[in-house]
Amino acid sequence: MDNILKKDVGRRAVLGTGVMAAAVLAMPNILRAQDKSLKVGVYGGYFKDSFDKNIFPEFTKATGITIESVAEPTGEAWLVQLEQASKAGAAPADVSMMSQVSMLKGQTTKLWTPLDMAKIPNAKNLLDRFVNKYPDGAVAGIGAVSWYITLVTNTDVYKEAPTSWAAFWDKANADKLGLLALVSNSFLLEITAKTFFGGTNALDTEEGLLKAFDKLAEVKPNVRLWYRDEAQFEQSLKSGEIPMGQYYHDVTGLAASEGHPVRSTFPKEGGVQDSGCWALSRASKKVEEAHIFIDYMSQPAIQATLSRKVGTSPTVKRELLDLNEKEFASVSSDIEPIIPRYDLYTTKADWLNQKWTELIVG
Repeated sequence: MDNILKKDVGRRAVLGTGVMAAAVLAMPNILRAQDKSLKVGVYGGYFKDSFDKNIFPEFTKATGITIESVAEPTGEAWLVQLEQASKAGAAPADVSMMSQVSMLKGQTTKLWTPLDMAKIPNAKNLLDRFVNKYPDGAVAGIGAVSWYITLVTNTDVYKEAPTSWAAFWDKANADKLGLLALVSNSFLLEITAKTFFGGTNALDTEEGLLKAFDKLAEVKPNVRLWYRDEAQFEQSLKSGEIPMGQYYHDVTGLAASEGHPVRSTFPKEGGVQDSGCWALSRASKKVEEAHIFIDYMSQPAIQATLSRKVGTSPTVKRELLDLNEKEFASVSSDIEPIIPRYDLYTTKADWLNQKWTELIVG
């Protein structure tokens, strides 16, 4: 995700003020007290810059709540910081944008204050998969943004776009692929299960996981690069040195709009949709402000703004958005997505990493 967050968000079209004004009028339970404030953790770089410029000031205008944005470190370092601070009764941020795996790990220590859905009426706009729940049904987090990993190709090398993830296994593509290097961020097991075994429920058992590993291992002769450095693969894709692989849909689209010979394709099995949640630290005293913030961010108009200005895919239902076909296609797809099996990366992390090293990248 790092690269998608570093792109030039200034290229996004500006949302009309009329839509933003309508979003403001739709806000319930608005607090106007000038001393209200909220610390919000978001991914750093251009992503944070875009929120600071395009989202947070409008929220403050609508609610009177001042936002202090905090740049989160990547990976699970922020989860560790929140856990340690919470034990001391402190909150480096009241609300944070958290990965799905971090959400599940935070649930195990009850790090997240359960959200009162009666105070988040706009949650009704969300697709069900973007409501993160504790095992007892209490809501731990609300979908903030999402993004897609898709099948990408160099158009000089591949005149026709592939239609299936199965292209990765085609012997004609020997030594031509760039794939993400980690089991926990490539979601290649899920791609394999959806493409060859009927869906990600094939990964429910260890036997099913091993079948997926064996099938995925067949792709190895076609892989030129297992990449951690996204910029390295992006450059090789543009040049045609590594003309096929998996990458972020929006970043690829941006490169194409700049004239590079690249395309992003949603295969018939679906792109992989990853996402981040808004979650409230149990150490935070800003419970009322946090609910107002999460409700505001769940409005279709705000989700559309994020799509246009940050390049994220909406977490709300398509029919509620004012995005035109081109705007929607630049960040999302109507094809049913592949949803990562986040549960596996918390319950079987060590085993998966071991098998990944042994069978795939070792």
